[in-house]
Amino acid sequence: MIEGIFMGELFEVKLGFAPVRRNLFSAAEAVRYKEIVHTALKKMNINMVDINWLNEEGLLYNNADVDKVADYFTGKGVDAVFTPHCNFGSEDVVARLAKKVGKPLLLWGPRDDAPEPDGNRLRDSQCGLFATGKVLRRYGVPFTYIENCRVSDAVFSSGLADFMAAAGAVKAFKNLRIGQIDTRPQGFMTMIVDEGALLERFGIEVVPVNLQEILSDMDSILVKRGDFIAAEVKRIRARLDCIRANDANLEKMAALKQAIKEWAERESLSAVAFQCWNALQDQTGIAPCYINSELTEEFLPVSCETDIHGAVTSVITQALGRWTTPVFFADVTVRHPENDNGELLWHCGPFPLGLKKPGSAASISKHYILDSACPGVNECEIKGGDITVCRFDGDNGVYKLLGARCKGIDGPLSRGTYVWVEFENLPALEEKLVRGPYIHHIAGIHADITSALTEFVRYIPGLEPDLV
Repeated sequence: MIEGIFMGELFEVKLGFAPVRRNLFSAAEAVRYKEIVHTALKKMNINMVDINWLNEEGLLYNNADVDKVADYFTGKGVDAVFTPHCNFGSEDVVARLAKKVGKPLLLWGPRDDAPEPDGNRLRDSQCGLFATGKVLRRYGVPFTYIENCRVSDAVFSSGLADFMAAAGAVKAFKNLRIGQIDTRPQGFMTMIVDEGALLERFGIEVVPVNLQEILSDMDSILVKRGDFIAAEVKRIRARLDCIRANDANLEKMAALKQAIKEWAERESLSAVAFQCWNALQDQTGIAPCYINSELTEEFLPVSCETDIHGAVTSVITQALGRWTTPVFFADVTVRHPENDNGELLWHCGPFPLGLKKPGSAASISKHYILDSACPGVNECEIKGGDITVCRFDGDNGVYKLLGARCKGIDGPLSRGTYVWVEFENLPALEEKLVRGPYIHHIAGIHADITSALTEFVRYIPGLEPDLV
């Protein structure tokens, strides 16, 4: 895992493990399966809180114990609850526990064995799942379930991984604070957002700061931290070709990065939406693109052009990827000249350098689009492979989360940071981006997170999944 400056408790997912049984079926069989599942979770390095303290069996089946377990889980700070049905299960107990704890819930039961020689059955776990699902709907409790299977089946481990990723994304989403550096660029009406709706509907806070405050902090860092700045310049030069940027440019870039980091730490920010042009270039003579790429690589994603919804998207996406790889923030720009499902994912230079395509060149260049032609643009092609692109967006009171899978392909050289990809059905994605509520900005990640995305949205009222 890449180490990030903002890795911490927020990214740890703690699972409340509450195996359940029903009195009508074999208690001994339920205990046996509880141990099987518990062992499997330990082998997967799941951070869990169990209920072995509750009784000799370590199983929940009595309504009188629900409040004890719920209070225990809450006190331990669990982020999700797993209630394996170790014989039939107890739908009333599960529903009450889930409602009281109020965290993402995973429902599953082991595949039942053949009846005993005398015709008796020990578990009927699948039947119990049907009952619990019905009661959870009555209680208004959203849940994830893994199909009735064996612990050794691939569907169990993949389903559990998707659930843990979704639970982590829910945790991150419900703690979102997006830093906004200055206003959106003039003419970018696509960046208009309803800040009140984000707070009222989703609890997302936007924390604005004037660009001049960041630049003032940047100037103070340049004056006070000479040794630190020199070390940063040396580190940047060791990472990529800086022939088009002198030491003074790199010193400003290092100070700008530190100023943003310190502000983000003070405000407990999840991500930053940055007005990356033109005021910054006019006042400092540098472009922030490479600095944005470094912050994003350190799991403080920075979205371009003050795209607040894009910053939200980046946090969701990296959370669904379980912080194993950084995201990249891109424009969906032009179709491939030869491949009808091919598309260029591109931006001026904010893609993390750690995602660079092996063997390809990387450099800090002058900006090739803006009239100021300031240095500070990261230029490199990033690796391909399996990629998911996402976009959280909304208008007219409707919010959706778009997800689409693609894979890297060969394509022509482009300036800036870029990757050519192939979608299964590019025209379908194009139509969604045109008809909305989306815009041209997406967050990409080198992983297939579509299943986890679907589960995540179950736990966010007012947000609709939209998979291509």
